[in-house]
Amino acid sequence: MPEGGALVVDTGYAVLALIADVLVLSALIGFLVSRTSPARRERWNRLRDAVTPFAVHAAWIVAVLATLGSIYQSQIANLPICEFCWFQRIAMYPLSVLLGIAAFRGEFLVAKHYFLPASIVGSCLAIYHYQLERIPNQPTTCGEAIPCSRSAFNIFGFISIPYLSMAAFLLITTLLLMVRRTDDEYEDEPIDAAPAHPGLPAPA
Repeated sequence: MPEGGALVVDTGYAVLALIADVLVLSALIGFLVSRTSPARRERWNRLRDAVTPFAVHAAWIVAVLATLGSIYQSQIANLPICEFCWFQRIAMYPLSVLLGIAAFRGEFLVAKHYFLPASIVGSCLAIYHYQLERIPNQPTTCGEAIPCSRSAFNIFGFISIPYLSMAAFLLITTLLLMVRRTDDEYEDEPIDAAPAHPGLPAPA
């Protein structure tokens, strides 16, 4: 278990992970409920319209917090880094830069289309890593010196490093999925005019 300042930091990140879980679960329930009627689907679309201007900024903040947390754990708390931790860092670290660029340039759909795969891959890696810790006696531990099946800490009895990673990736994925095309992007899209038939005047 971490001690002193490390315990405070890890507990703070554990609370943030629980908040992220609530947001992801709420979004999932909202999406499923919206499929039950046209009126609820319209309310869901209005919610996405309201969230879209802030979703990529929020996803960037989550990625930055996750990146800073991982750096703290390895460089200050001196926790060992296993192979799957490195794989998740490879997926997360670029997001902390690229999502920020997309957010401040207002390129929300670019962020959704090009960065969503990284967050999905990171989510899958984190989920697999977490279950390695929870389910004993599995053949794959991804390393003997620093086995991925060993938890560096357990906050509240179940929150470990891959759990924190999983919560961050799932929230980033959810935020990017909430992004919708804005009215400005619709206006910028060219309107295809119906081709004129030979011998007939073109439509006005």
